[in-house]
Amino acid sequence: MTNLPNCLSCNSEYTYEDRGLIICSQCAYEWSPEIQEDASHEVIKDSNGNILNDGDSIIVIKDLKVKGSSSSVKKGTKVKNIKLIHSASDGHDIDCKIDGFGAMKLKSEFVKKA
Repeated sequence: MTNLPNCLSCNSEYTYEDRGLIICSQCAYEWSPEIQEDASHEVIKDSNGNILNDGDSIIVIKDLKVKGSSSSVKKGTKVKNIKLIHSASDGHDIDCKIDGFGAMKLKSEFVKKA
């Protein structure tokens, strides 16, 4: 039996390997072993602790004021096909396009995975 890592999502020790993926038997989260081995890849989580990946859809969990605009991004706005920004110095670690606003950067603490 090999020594597999704990789950990246719920930190459970009950993981197993299947078809090249590591799978958590507690929360059913699946990930590639390369994610764990890549030291430069930091894990970005949403407000609920779910791991975000490029291409995911997210939902904004609170009204967000937009700098330079009189309007705001409303709570419940769904954003599709996000791109993660690793090592963002300003804390904005999600790059996306929001209908009505265009290209925008968001902080992962104000979104949840859809």
